[in-house]
Amino acid sequence: MTLGRIMGLDYGTRRIGVAMSDPLHITAQPHVVLDAESKDLDDELIRLVEERDVTDVVVGLPISLSGYEGPSVDGARQLAERVGAVTGLPVHLSDERFTSKTANEALIAGNVRRADRKGVVDKVAAAVMLQHWLDGRP
Repeated sequence: MTLGRIMGLDYGTRRIGVAMSDPLHITAQPHVVLDAESKDLDDELIRLVEERDVTDVVVGLPISLSGYEGPSVDGARQLAERVGAVTGLPVHLSDERFTSKTANEALIAGNVRRADRKGVVDKVAAAVMLQHWLDGRP
């Protein structure tokens, strides 16, 4: 019996980073980057859910260090509602402070060139956020 995977989404106005947990919900791995403005976004999300046997979704909330919830948080909340509506899955929200910074630092430490980092940082940030959420569950 498989438990299914948990999908993590790192919201951005142009790109959405996607990460997936393993079936036992222990580790998170970067998966793909989606075009946030794509007319096929709903279909792409549904395809990922079906292909990867996703049971839950975690959307990162880009709250500032001071706790301020700006326009990006509104966008992330709208994405969470949208994902829940199109997939019918439970959607959880998670604080994603420092995920992009942590992702960039990891890519730099891995000697990934600056030009190459732009294409992967969003999915790595999604994996950092999802791993943090997985680690914090009771």
